Amino acid sequence: MRIVLVGAVEGSRVALAALVSSERPPALVVTLPPTAADRHSDFADLSSMGRESNISFFHTTNVNSTETLAKIASIGPDVTLVVGWSQICGRPFRELASIGTIGFHPAALPRLRGRGVIPWTILRSEQTTGSTLFWLDDGVDSGPILLQRVFDVADNETARSLYEKHLLNIREMVPQAVRMVESGNAPRIPQDDEKASYCARRRPEDGLIDWRLPAADITRFIRAIGDPYPGAFTHSGSERIYIDAADLFPNPDRYIGLPGQIQTVSATGFLVMCGDGNCVDVSAWRPETSRLRMHSHLRSGSSLQA
Repeated sequence: MRIVLVGAVEGSRVALAALVSSERPPALVVTLPPTAADRHSDFADLSSMGRESNISFFHTTNVNSTETLAKIASIGPDVTLVVGWSQICGRPFRELASIGTIGFHPAALPRLRGRGVIPWTILRSEQTTGSTLFWLDDGVDSGPILLQRVFDVADNETARSLYEKHLLNIREMVPQAVRMVESGNAPRIPQDDEKASYCARRRPEDGLIDWRLPAADITRFIRAIGDPYPGAFTHSGSERIYIDAADLFPNPDRYIGLPGQIQTVSATGFLVMCGDGNCVDVSAWRPETSRLRMHSHLRSGSSLQA
C-alpha cells in the first residue's frame, strides 16, 4: 500500500517513525520547509529521518497548491495520512488517495473539534479526552471515525504531559490503522454532530496572565499553555516574564496583598497574590535573570480566556 504522510510537528515525526518501524514507510512525506518553522511552536524537521530511511520529501507551505497536488498525484497514493498540519485539506487534495485521507485529532471527536485543543482540554477541566484517527471530509474535524482511544485527564495535567500521551497513541494507533486499511476492515463511523463542540484558535498573545482571577484558575492556565506551546507570561515593568511552573500556595491566610503583587522572593521562586486572596508559588520562569522585588506589581491582562 502506498502511503503519503503530511505533517510538520512532533506528532508527525512519531507517526513517521512508527510507519518505518512497522515496515510500512511512506512513499512520500509532505512537510514544511525549515524556513516556515515558526508556523508551529512544536515544529519538527523530518528530513534527517527521511534520509536515513531513503524516503522522498516534498516541502510546501500549502497542501492545496497545484505543485503539491501534482507531486502527490505522481505517487498514486492509496492512503494519505495527515498528522500535524493545521491547514484545511481541500477536496482535490483528499481525492488523490484512492482509499481516502486520514487525519489525526487530539480529542475524542466529535467533542473539541478545531484549534488549540490540548490547551483548551486543560483550561476546561475536562475529565476525559481522546486521540482520534478519522477520515477527512469537507468539514472541520467532522469526518467518520476510523480509530479512537479515550483516556483520563490528570488533575495536574500539563500541556506537555497531555501532548506526550497523544504522541504515545500516535505511535501505536497509526500502524494499527494502516493494518486495518490494508485488511479492508477500517471502519467509517459517522460522528454525531449534535454532540460536537469547537475550539477557537489560540495565539501567543493569549498567554497574558490575569492576576485578578482565582489562584487555581491561574495555575491551570500556566499548566495548559506551557511547553510545547509559547507559554503564560506577565510583565514586570517593561520586561516580559514567562512563567513555566507554579503551584497553589498551601497557606491562603499568610499573605495579604493586591492581585499581581509579589509577596516574597527567594532563590527558588516567588509568590504572587491572586484575585481571590490566595497566592501562586512560581518555581520556574524565563528569563531566570529577571530582577523581581518583593511587593512590586506584575501587570495583569484583561482575561484568561482572551
